[in-house]
Amino acid sequence: MSYATTAAAVCAPPQPVVPSAAAPRRPRERGRERDRGSWLRFSPAQPLFRARAAQRLAVLAYHGITDPRSFGAQLDRLRRLATPVSVRDVERSLAEGRPLPPRSVLVTFDDPDRTVLRHALPELVARRIPAAAFVIAELVGTEKPFWWHEAGFLAQHGGRARLLPRGADPDRMLALLKAMPDPDRRRSLAELRVSAHRRAPAREQLRPEDLRVLRDADVTVGNHTLGHPSLRRCDEATVHAEIAGAHRVLTRWLGEAPSAFAYPDGGYDERADAVLRRLGYRLGFLSDHRLGPRLPEHPLRISRLQVDSTTSTRRFDTILSGLEPAVRRLLGAQG
Repeated sequence: MSYATTAAAVCAPPQPVVPSAAAPRRPRERGRERDRGSWLRFSPAQPLFRARAAQRLAVLAYHGITDPRSFGAQLDRLRRLATPVSVRDVERSLAEGRPLPPRSVLVTFDDPDRTVLRHALPELVARRIPAAAFVIAELVGTEKPFWWHEAGFLAQHGGRARLLPRGADPDRMLALLKAMPDPDRRRSLAELRVSAHRRAPAREQLRPEDLRVLRDADVTVGNHTLGHPSLRRCDEATVHAEIAGAHRVLTRWLGEAPSAFAYPDGGYDERADAVLRRLGYRLGFLSDHRLGPRLPEHPLRISRLQVDSTTSTRRFDTILSGLEPAVRRLLGAQG
C-alpha cells in the first residue's frame, strides 16, 4: 500500500473538500486545515510518513514572522527532529553527487519584510540554523506595500478596474489579478490606484544593508524577481527582465551574484529555467507543498513545504513528515 493510500484510508475525515492551491481559501476553510493538521499527528500513518521523510529533503517556505515565540518553538523542534542545512550544503551535495544527511531541512523565506530581520534572524542565530531569503528586488529600500496587499486595500476603498467585477471579495479579486496576463495585471493595479479614495498604507521594506546583514548571519539572499509577477502570465521578454533585472541589483548590493531563485508564483516555468541557467543559478525553488529527494533530481525545481510562524507544533510535525501535504493533495484530487 502506498503512503498516499495509507493517508486516504486512515486520515481522511468526512468533511468538505479542501480547495486546491490555485483557489483562494476562506478563513473557515483555513481553520479546518489547521484542525486537521493537529489531529493528524495522532494518526497511525504519521510514524510511517515520518520514517519516509527521514530519506527526503524538507524545504520550509515561510513569509513574514508574526509570532516569534511560535517560530522559535518550531526551530527548537527542527533541532531535535531534523538536520538543518544551508543553501551551500544543497549546492555542495549536487556538485558532489552525494545525498544530504537524513532528515535534512532547509528554512526559506519568500517576500521577506522587516519581521524576518527583527524576529526571525535572532531566533535563527541563537540556534545556529542557516536559512535563505528570496527578496522582491524593486521593493528593497522602499516603503511600498506588496502589490497583492495594495490591491486588496484599494478595492476596499473604492478602487475600480475595468477587468475586475464590482463587489468582488478580496480573495476572488486577487485570484483574478494573478490569472491575468501581466500587462493586464499592471494596468488594473494602476486603475485601482487612480480610482481609490485612499492610498494603501506604506510598508517599510528591507534595505540593501539589511540584505548584507542577513547574508553575514548565514541567511543566503536569493532572487525572487523584480516585482513578483506570475511568470507564467508574462511574455518571454518580461520573464527575462524580471529575473535578470533582479539579478543585477542583487549582485550590486551583495557584492556577489545570487545563486538561488524562488518562483514568485510557486510554479515552474521553462523560460525562467533557461534564463536562470544562463545566469549561472544553481538552485530553483517551487511552492508545491511537497518533500523532495535528499539529492535533488532537478536543481532548478526543488519542492518546498508551506508553513507559517503561527503553525502549531502538532501541525508542524505533520507537515514536516509529509502526511498533511499528502492528505491535502488527496482531498483536493477527490474534489
